[in-house]
Amino acid sequence: MNRENYNNEPRYVISIAARMLEMQTYTLRYYEKVGIIEPRRSRGNVRLYSDRDIALLQRVKTLVDDMGVNLPGVEVILRMMQRMGEMQFQLEEAQEELKRQKGGK
Repeated sequence: MNRENYNNEPRYVISIAARMLEMQTYTLRYYEKVGIIEPRRSRGNVRLYSDRDIALLQRVKTLVDDMGVNLPGVEVILRMMQRMGEMQFQLEEAQEELKRQKGGK
């Protein structure tokens, strides 16, 4: 299993995730309700959080608790961060393509 798959593997029930994040379980359920996080579900419909989910929720917690950002602001920031990551990936791909083209000349 590669690192990316490992980080996305659902492994924590809501009570454990809440304890890890020092949050209440109702806060995690609310974040799911408003669309900030979408935990996986087990066959028994139990919420399961991955390491990636925990990292995302830690960013949300920092934005809300430490920086005073409201949830609509958090959503905007998260979308911008996601878009910036996508753009970084595209830039790296373009740079690799340029290197391949220069090497082929």
